[in-house]
Order: sequence, then structure tokens, then C-alpha cells
Amino acid sequence: MARSRRESGVAVIGLGRFGKSLALELEATGTEVLGIDADRRVVESLSGRLTHVVVADSTDEEAMRQLAVGEIDRVVIGVGTDLEASILSASVALGLGVRDVWAKAISKAHARILTQIGVHHVVRPEHDMGKRVAHLVRGRMLDYIEIDEDYAFVKTSPPSSLWGKPLGDTGIRTQLGVTVVGVKRAGAEFTYATADTVLEQGDLVVVSGTAQAVERFSELS
Repeated sequence: MARSRRESGVAVIGLGRFGKSLALELEATGTEVLGIDADRRVVESLSGRLTHVVVADSTDEEAMRQLAVGEIDRVVIGVGTDLEASILSASVALGLGVRDVWAKAISKAHARILTQIGVHHVVRPEHDMGKRVAHLVRGRMLDYIEIDEDYAFVKTSPPSSLWGKPLGDTGIRTQLGVTVVGVKRAGAEFTYATADTVLEQGDLVVVSGTAQAVERFSELS
């Protein structure tokens, strides 16, 4: 059976900086968005920019039921600073049977409570961005993305010790604990790296491994 547009959409509850940015980005990529906020001024400012945007109390189960939030597969709780409202809103969404609940947390304790009540995905935007920028500031990395506890991808320049020979002959995995997954030549696009790929001066590489290993790799010259 084909899924309805509503079921394939996303409800964003709390349209502050995080929620608003997320909702507008989803809308721009063609996703139907139901925006919900208790502040009428916020809702009015987004009228016509989101598929649907309404004034409602997201901690009120009956109000959320009337908006059919339980029929939407994915709900994002963007409420952050009001911990009680955040936790109650998440609890209401879960109670209505939403299959995939995301929630913003502003602290480790907040994240733990959201996880304990059953939220499927907890994000800490400020914390995660701070960690990312710290890694970029410390070394020669051009980009850093941590995708799991202590596992990351980085974009950086390869050290001169790897130039001019096939990656399969460098022993990079066993000696440095990282894997080169992509390479970009000047003026070209990124492409997959293989054991036969030969790195040159001026190349950029995407490398995966533990946070400690990729950081060590980015500091080699």
C-alpha cells in the first residue's frame, strides 16, 4: 500500500533556532512538515514557509491527538531550554505511537532522561558542534564528523610518506589504524580509494578510524 504524504512527513515541535532551521531545511528538500509551537508570533512568522504550521501546546496529549501527530512517522522535539516541556512533549509523542521520535537535548542529564523514556534519537547540537570544531582547531583537519562513539571520518591532506605508492603497499591500516576511503585530486571530484590508489602531493583524502587514530593521522607531515 502506498504511503500517504502525511505519513512520510515530519512534525517539528518547537520552532526556535534549531527547530526552525530543521523545518525549513526539510521543507526545502521536499519533505512535508507540520510545525508546532506555543508562541503565536513564531508560528505567524513561518506561515506560508512550511506545509502546515500551528499554534498548540505540545505537552497536551489531546491537542496533539487532534493534530494527528500519532499518524506521522517521524517527530522531532526541538524544545530545548524548557526541560519539562521537552520531556513531556517527547512522552506525548511516544504515547501516541510515533514510530521515530527525535529530540534535542541541552545537557548530558537531559539526554539521559530522554533516552530513558524511550526517545529513539537524542541529539545535542551545541555539544556536537563544539566537539567538531575542537578537532578542527587542534590539527590540520579540513572537516571532522564523528558518526559513533569514538569513530570518525576526517578530510585532510595525506602525509608525504604515503605519496607515490599504492595504498595497499603502505600498511596504513595496520600501522596507523585508519582507512583511506576517498581521494580528491586538484580540480577533480572525490572518488573511492582502492588498494591500487596512488596518492600525490596536493591530494585530499577522507579517512576513517577511531577519533584518536584519525587525529594522529591528520598531524603527520
